[in-house]
Amino acid sequence: MQTRAFRMNLNPGQAAEYRRRHDQIWPELAQALLDAGVVDYRIFLDEPANALFAMLTHEDLHGLDALPGTDLMQRWWTYMQDIMPSHSDASPISVDLLPMFQLTRT
Repeated sequence: MQTRAFRMNLNPGQAAEYRRRHDQIWPELAQALLDAGVVDYRIFLDEPANALFAMLTHEDLHGLDALPGTDLMQRWWTYMQDIMPSHSDASPISVDLLPMFQLTRT
């Protein structure tokens, strides 16, 4: 298993809409993520900063790198583009976070 963490941002005043859209995530998108090897995906909000912090744990052998090229992911990015800073291809602007500390129960 591997874990990735990254940060994104929301446009001001869009937290409730972001939550609503994720509460109603398209079933086919959720299935595509699971099929690509995702075992756990969590997104947290730093509300005063409008910053999103995401942690995604996936299997060692995964298909995540192929997802951005799918029509499904392109449609999701376009759907989300109006509530968060995005690149010209509609993908969210994100910054990978470097692991600095881990405590694991053995």
